[in-house]
Amino acid sequence: MERQLAELCSGLLDLGYRVTVVARRCDLAPHPQLRWIRIRSPRRPFSVKYSAFLVMGSLALLRCRAGLVHTTGALVLNRADVSTVHFCHHGFRAAGGPLRMSRSQLAYRLNALVGAWMSRAAERFCYRPARTRHLVAVSGGVARELKAFFPVKSAGVTVIPNGVDRATFAPDPGSRAEIRARLSLAGDDLVAIFVGGDWKRKGLRFAVEGVARTPDWHLLVIGRGDEATYRQIAAENGAADRIHFLGSMPLTAPYFSSADAFVLPTSYEAFPLVSLEAAAAGLPLLIGRVSGVEELLDDGENGWFVEREGGAIAERLQTLGGDPELRGKMAAAAREASGRYEWGQVVDSYASLYATLAR
Repeated sequence: MERQLAELCSGLLDLGYRVTVVARRCDLAPHPQLRWIRIRSPRRPFSVKYSAFLVMGSLALLRCRAGLVHTTGALVLNRADVSTVHFCHHGFRAAGGPLRMSRSQLAYRLNALVGAWMSRAAERFCYRPARTRHLVAVSGGVARELKAFFPVKSAGVTVIPNGVDRATFAPDPGSRAEIRARLSLAGDDLVAIFVGGDWKRKGLRFAVEGVARTPDWHLLVIGRGDEATYRQIAAENGAADRIHFLGSMPLTAPYFSSADAFVLPTSYEAFPLVSLEAAAAGLPLLIGRVSGVEELLDDGENGWFVEREGGAIAERLQTLGGDPELRGKMAAAAREASGRYEWGQVVDSYASLYATLAR
């Protein structure tokens, strides 16, 4: 969400808009048309951070409101003109999604329960036509969820997908060699990559089990989670030396370049930005059949939809590993598919929507 919002604000400034950002943090470069109103709220736990921002962000917006108001999800209690929905909590719950927590201890579970309830309550309040004039869904799947769970008409929901900087994530042989050397991987080693947090929902266990069954493959894991538990899973499956936990990375593009396939057996998404980044990097996509990805992934052409099961993932990895020509064709097709999602197109779509709402 932060990446999309930063790209949108930068693009709007380039188009001559005046932009006021109400946020806890703003890393945008100074600009004469940019104003940042800082919200000082706790960073964690989520339930406290969210409730604090809901109150303080709403009060700040009362003082600075001018022009169109665009929110990123159900974040303030004020009336808004546009809200971009990156994650529908009602849809996630209906899909049977697990609690979103990084640890299994009681305190984390309670925080997740309270946070999930608050998120759904805020959605019910904010996504009413009386509170938000227009909703933007980042995928067709999210649009269907919004229409199913909230009193919105078709005319009140627009689909504008996330985007990707294809230049930043273009395949880079230099980065590929550098990262592999750093990780003591040979140039011809087969490497899959998993990027994200919330490891239970995103299916890291199944990615680990799939790689464990394909001895020629390594797996890079970028993101934060219960590393000790997943190291144990890797060890139990005899793949401890082939699963590389790298933690969070401010720059992921070099790591995408170092890989040969992208694996994300997730159970629920709105439209994972990492899927676009992996496609732009020219990686065959092995992803769960979820919103957004259904519009990006052409099964059998630039990757495959995969089940949350280690054997199914291993089968696809074996096919890719044994057929370099197929791997190259899928890589090229993935890179081409990412061309439909340039950030400039996203900004233009929002600018067009703003013009319509301002009439």
